[in-house]
Amino acid sequence: MTRNWIRRINYLFLMMLTLTGAGVLANDKVTFATNWKAQAAHGGFYQALADGTYKKFGLDVTIQQGGPQVNNRPLLPAGRIDFLMTGNLLHSFDNVKNKIPTVAVAAIFQKDPQALIAHPGKGYEKFEALKQAPIALIAKDAQFTWWQWLKVRHGFRDEALKPYTYNLAPFLANDKSIQQAYSVAEPIYVEKQGKFKPVVHLLADHGFSTYSTLIETRIDLVKNNPDLVQRFVSASIIGWSNYLNGDRTSAAALMMKDNPEMTEAEMEASVALMKSQGIVESGEASSKGIGAMNAKRVEDFYDQMVKAGLYKAGDVDLKKVAVYEFVNKGIGLKK
Repeated sequence: MTRNWIRRINYLFLMMLTLTGAGVLANDKVTFATNWKAQAAHGGFYQALADGTYKKFGLDVTIQQGGPQVNNRPLLPAGRIDFLMTGNLLHSFDNVKNKIPTVAVAAIFQKDPQALIAHPGKGYEKFEALKQAPIALIAKDAQFTWWQWLKVRHGFRDEALKPYTYNLAPFLANDKSIQQAYSVAEPIYVEKQGKFKPVVHLLADHGFSTYSTLIETRIDLVKNNPDLVQRFVSASIIGWSNYLNGDRTSAAALMMKDNPEMTEAEMEASVALMKSQGIVESGEASSKGIGAMNAKRVEDFYDQMVKAGLYKAGDVDLKKVAVYEFVNKGIGLKK
């Protein structure tokens, strides 16, 4: 080897060290997709982007929002995105049943925000009374999922069913009706349009034990690049802690840029509901950190869904639903 080649190799080596020390080397590019338009329920992810947490973890993250005409779910197994924010464990069960090579790696919401709402002062202050309501405004997809659980577990009746088309007018017009709701959103709209605070019953407080706002990724990414998965999960958890307990201004600005229909006042109201309802910082998250999951709870929820007739015993290999190595590390705990 000539001296020129030795000098060149030494020069390249020194340049690499210099660039690394200066932080110039490119961060890992990651695309994360949500399941709806930007809103407070996505806030922690936007917070991690806005306050530089992702960057601190060596990640160059793009958040790709969902929406009524956008279905990001197929993009994950296709390799077009790296991580996906999904709804609850029913999606994960379906993925395993259908042999889709994805897996849950964190559960940001300890409580699913799915709820039933009612008019105040009409006898629906207790959850047990809801099954007597003459009208239950429930969307078609819910009628074939958690409504079946409500019938088996709590005795709700199909006779009351009316289609919910995500228009509050029928609910507001009939004070004896009940309606499905996302507990950190619809109550805000009811108060704004109907000028009253609805009675809110979280299904999670009555046995619907699924995790929600799960982070999913591909099985091959967990196997081949666990460090990347860990960095994304950890940074997202810190983002959620900062969003709920710190300055949310920069995250709000990013979300309103992606979703101009959203307002900062609406997002602040939603954060207040998330906190009061214990959506994120409750249960095991209180001791094991935001995003906590355990296999026993996944099994319990699956057993409930089998009893509700959504699955048959053995339909889903529960060992393939989630991996737990990236959470339960105490990250995101309040100081």
